[in-house]
Amino acid sequence: MTLEQKALAFAVAAHYAVGQTRKYSGEPYIVHPIEVAEIVKTVPHTEEMVAAALLHDVVEDTAVPLEVIRDQFGDTVALYVELLTDTPKVEGGPNRKARKALDRARLADAPAEVQTIKFADFISNTGSIVARDPKFAPVYLAEKRDFLNSMNKGDRDLHARASAITFGK
Repeated sequence: MTLEQKALAFAVAAHYAVGQTRKYSGEPYIVHPIEVAEIVKTVPHTEEMVAAALLHDVVEDTAVPLEVIRDQFGDTVALYVELLTDTPKVEGGPNRKARKALDRARLADAPAEVQTIKFADFISNTGSIVARDPKFAPVYLAEKRDFLNSMNKGDRDLHARASAITFGK
């Protein structure tokens, strides 16, 4: 089994175990990580990048801890997933604006491989949010503009695609 196949099987199991579906479409959640991985595969990439793209929401959205990702997929994939995992919302913790500032700073310092995956994530998410949640879309787009302005190491083509969708260029 390739690293990609193993990551796909793991991500499918993790997201199905919690009954996760896409917020706006009701599709099985795994559709999103697969789309992110497919976008990553359109530019120069490594097998670790594709695995991390498939796993990028597992720690954030399921009961799987990062240590399990490290044990199953190695240090590189675990690092990528860790850097892609949003700061969790916790009672009494930072508000959304503060959490997004922490995420933005972490991703601005992240390696090019991680930024490339994040650009693919933005591309995958933006269309459905803009089309299906007009109240939240302006907040989301403003946050993504800030992220894109601070991330300059990832694949330039995906950055341009994400920027075109986010900035309306």
